[in-house]
Amino acid sequence: MASIRPAARADILTMQAIELDAGRRFADIGMPEVAAAPPPTAAELTEPIESGRAWVAEDADGTVVGFAVAAIVDRQAHLSQVSVSVAGGGHGAGGALVATVMEWAHSAGCKWITLTTFRDVAFNGLWYSRLGFAAVPTHEQGPELQAIRAAEIDSGLDAQGPRVAMRRAINPADF
Repeated sequence: MASIRPAARADILTMQAIELDAGRRFADIGMPEVAAAPPPTAAELTEPIESGRAWVAEDADGTVVGFAVAAIVDRQAHLSQVSVSVAGGGHGAGGALVATVMEWAHSAGCKWITLTTFRDVAFNGLWYSRLGFAAVPTHEQGPELQAIRAAEIDSGLDAQGPRVAMRRAINPADF
């Protein structure tokens, strides 16, 4: 099982490399445009790192194998990004990162956590479903979550495969 710690500025290059590596999985399932997408920029990662909304997962030897970034969207927690390297996959790093973000969300007083993802991809929407997330109908999405989805559509991301907004209640009993 991976150990989770807050991300630091020194992790930015590693986080970018993990994003590129994790993206290779999309090429394997016929989504080469997603695989070719650039990683978050240093500027895009610096703000959540400095705000305490970014974490990294380390394997037993201390190698960073994944990361997560969170935000507040519609006054609730939003899981902006979870990426795990191909080599680090399948060992619980992703689940541990999601659990850490949920703990952060609970401590921030949030009742829900949302995200957007590819609906039918096994390591995306189907994986989040196994973690208790469910699709959020458009009429139940807040304006900021709707804006995220609109930006994804405008960028052409939905053309790569059906995307969905998902949410899960934050249950204090889980901690």
